[in-house]
Amino acid sequence: MIPAGFISNLLDRADIVDVVQRYVPLQKKGRNWMACCPFHKEKTPSFAVNPQKQFYKCYGCGKAGDAIRFIMEMEHLEFPEAVEKLAGIYGMDVPRDRSPRAAAERERAKSLADFMKDAADFYTAELRQSQKGIEYLKARGISGETAARFALGVSPEGWHGLKAVFGDKYESGELLTAGLVNEKNGRRYDAFRDRLMFPIRNVKGLVIGFGARTFKGDEQPKYLNSP
Repeated sequence: MIPAGFISNLLDRADIVDVVQRYVPLQKKGRNWMACCPFHKEKTPSFAVNPQKQFYKCYGCGKAGDAIRFIMEMEHLEFPEAVEKLAGIYGMDVPRDRSPRAAAERERAKSLADFMKDAADFYTAELRQSQKGIEYLKARGISGETAARFALGVSPEGWHGLKAVFGDKYESGELLTAGLVNEKNGRRYDAFRDRLMFPIRNVKGLVIGFGARTFKGDEQPKYLNSP
């Protein structure tokens, strides 16, 4: 974790007008600086930057925040990465939490991200050889190009399809945490079976979960989502 004191010092040193102007041309209007919003299309400027409050707000789409939030939105970064970016602009070094606990948490997060990516790749490969999945998408006007762009997939009908991907790791607690498998009476089985799979991504584009729709009209629930 990044110490709260460092974040406070960084925001004190940063000038939000300077930060925003690195991405968007601003014009001074009274106390504020104005521009057409970078987050939605508009012809009349409704994006205001307030140097006194060190805050921006778009009165069109409602997006608002400080300098860190602005960088997160503009560059599709998560909070720690946006802090790194802003700190670099102002020549500040971000302190690192080097405790064993923090290192273990980073390793756990990386492991979960790897599991999700491997599962998504597996489901995508399954779709390519699933006649049912291909016909289902075609019937709804979804082309192969669109399916590939959004990395749609299919979970196989069997109870243990993901064993082909994870092998002995299928029994690990991390797959339970990730919501990829369930457990009942001490036995593991795939959480998603015989469903169209939609990967859910974070702002970095990493898969963090799945939405899954049944192929069967009478099966409930029609949709399943990762926890």
